[in-house]
Amino acid sequence: MKWLRISSALAGIAACSLLLAQVAPHAREAGAVLAAQDDPAALSELELDAALARDEHLVQDNIEAALKAGDADLADSFVALARDRNIALPDDLLSRVGDAVKSENSTSHFAKRFATGLVTGNADDVASLSGTVAGDLFVIGDIRDVVREGKHLAMGEDTDRLVLGLATAGLAVTAVTYMSAGGAAPVRAGLTLVKDARKVGRLGEGLAAWAGRSAREVVDTPMLQNAVAKGSVLRPGETVSAIKAAFRVEKAGALVRLGKDVTRVAEKSGTRGAMDSLRIAEGPKDVARAARLAEAQGGKTRAIMKLLGRGALLLVGGAFDLTLWLFGAALTLFGLLSSIKATTERLTQAWCDRKRARRLRRAQLAAEAALANTAATA
Repeated sequence: MKWLRISSALAGIAACSLLLAQVAPHAREAGAVLAAQDDPAALSELELDAALARDEHLVQDNIEAALKAGDADLADSFVALARDRNIALPDDLLSRVGDAVKSENSTSHFAKRFATGLVTGNADDVASLSGTVAGDLFVIGDIRDVVREGKHLAMGEDTDRLVLGLATAGLAVTAVTYMSAGGAAPVRAGLTLVKDARKVGRLGEGLAAWAGRSAREVVDTPMLQNAVAKGSVLRPGETVSAIKAAFRVEKAGALVRLGKDVTRVAEKSGTRGAMDSLRIAEGPKDVARAARLAEAQGGKTRAIMKLLGRGALLLVGGAFDLTLWLFGAALTLFGLLSSIKATTERLTQAWCDRKRARRLRRAQLAAEAALANTAATA
């Protein structure tokens, strides 16, 4: 029975050791992910490790898809990611990406996209954003948007209050930009990007809902309706003054922070990177996380967001499963330590029992010898 108990304890050690060897890697990964959940850069690196381990052709396939879609900027972002990860790419593929980037950055292409952004007010790359921002800085774009949406509002028609609020805020920020010799220009560019993302349907639903509420708070609707009724693109000075009066500066702090964060993303990952972050963001905190990610990853940001989606910014799911891995590893370790403790106690008890039995046998032999000597003497 004694050796059966020792054998069962040893079997417990073997079983727990084997199970711990299986669970430990998953638990270690789970712990690393949970520890990095508030650091977008570190979290994205861990998520990338897992994604690339599952598919070694993931980067190359995405480069091909980006080139096919005519998105040279995204293809170049994946090339940067491959270079950082020491992933080998075919020379012909690198050559095609280089040619596509060169064509996209050509003077004629830039001029065409700049004009498109200036006239239409829609931006999806650096050139068109430059045109859009130029139009907004000269108040043409914002007046156009305010007058259009304001008239819809006055006539009881469907109104995009988010575009209306952003354009109104943009006019006020533009005035500050001029007075501060460009100091508020980053906010101006950020608000323009948010407005453009809304127009082309690339603003996440959660972020759009939040921005819509914030935009309503910064606009005095009755005053704006009156300004729009009397305003015109042909009288920009008078129209801007009237619209600015309807803007509540004290309520604009959240929108201003959003504009700054969007600009931080655009500065490090490009205009399309900022658009991508606005598409996956569910609120201003996500955009702030995207800014931290872009500052850490630079040109790789678009590729990372393409592969991981919102998971590049925060732990969007699986936290319970990750916790279970840690809990399972803790239980297995507890079982291993308990089995070691039991084995040690039982081996010690067996050794003590054996030593005690030896002492008893020696004492018994000594007593028998003494009796024999006494009998012999008698």
